[in-house]
Amino acid sequence: MRVHIPPALHHHRFRLLWIGLGISIAGSQMQLWSLFWHIRELTDQPIALGGIGLARILPLIVFSLIGGAIADVANRRKVMFLTQGSMALVAVALGTLTLSGDIQLWHIYALTAIQAVAAAFDLPARQALVPNLLPARDLPNAFSMTSIAFQTGSIVGPALSGIVIASLGLEWVYFLNALTYIAVLWALIAMGSVPQSVVRRSANPVSLEAIQEGIRFIWSHPIILSTMLMDFIATFFSSANTLMPIIARDVLHVGALEYGWLSSAQAIGAMLAAVIISQMESIRHQGWTFLLAVVVFGLATVLFGFARSVLVAMLALILVGAADSVSTIIRNTIRQLQTPDYIRGRMVSVNQIFFAGGPQLGEIEAGVVAQFFGAPFAVISGGIACVLAVGAIARKWPVLKAYNGDEPVLAGQPVSSGAD
Repeated sequence: MRVHIPPALHHHRFRLLWIGLGISIAGSQMQLWSLFWHIRELTDQPIALGGIGLARILPLIVFSLIGGAIADVANRRKVMFLTQGSMALVAVALGTLTLSGDIQLWHIYALTAIQAVAAAFDLPARQALVPNLLPARDLPNAFSMTSIAFQTGSIVGPALSGIVIASLGLEWVYFLNALTYIAVLWALIAMGSVPQSVVRRSANPVSLEAIQEGIRFIWSHPIILSTMLMDFIATFFSSANTLMPIIARDVLHVGALEYGWLSSAQAIGAMLAAVIISQMESIRHQGWTFLLAVVVFGLATVLFGFARSVLVAMLALILVGAADSVSTIIRNTIRQLQTPDYIRGRMVSVNQIFFAGGPQLGEIEAGVVAQFFGAPFAVISGGIACVLAVGAIARKWPVLKAYNGDEPVLAGQPVSSGAD
């Protein structure tokens, strides 16, 4: 297969955003893994690590729907400028408190929660902005390139965190992350005005009625609702990342170095899959491909649960990441193309609750099952439940199986709203 420049990167505005996000994501991942290390330095209580997840998910649930409504009536580029700038200030605050030696556990939780509030407004605006930057035919490629940026950051970020902590200190992780946000802010400025469709139906467009309209839209479109439910159920049952240390130490009997490789394996698989998809002009039979990818995701999780060697576990996790990448790219493409521009932000905000809630709640489910039946059983049973869920959802919503990828596009082309 001849390697070529991905179609999405031919579009100047998207290329700017992609480069900026790629730099910023690496910094964010570097900070996230450093936060875990930082908490361990402040306390030896394992439950304290769970507080980070709670600090991240609660603001997302509370503010996500509001963020989606704002993304549909406000200038998405300007919303991103505010959210990215806010997250940069949080990183500076973490670095300053760490440098002064006054930082406490509650500071980390509070600042993480503030950053999560910004993220709740950032993601709907960011995902809704992408279709405004390039034509619909290049949207699948754009999401594969976005996946590459995220997975690359998920590999590079954790590695950089260890290097920076060891050589410069924890405070510099936060300061360096703050600098990476400049790349996104520069991209948003450099791309200039971006036309988008905005429908203002009342004096107060960010209202309960507007939020309910977004929920009704999703409920009345089976192809979108079914992909969201699939996303939630699959990640709920097959999400067991918090069990990784137990699997590594007590099942595979390996140390920290091997644990690091296991932690990055899913990102490696996801990036490889995204690179391959980025070289494809189109994806046909997207419904069946999506369902097959989630089945492989579940089966690979089962294989990981049965693994008793690092090599098998690594291969299983790489396969998990690759399958998840394929399903993510397809489901994001389906939702964006089948959602009109004026309501796209609200669709993304509801989806944000699904894809963030599934893994977070799944970690709790996996921990409870592991507590009573052991970590391998929790992983294996979760993978099996994921596969069974695919069959149930495919039977309930046959439109998902029939989706090919060349159906009429509801999103349409960007329409100038004068919002800039």
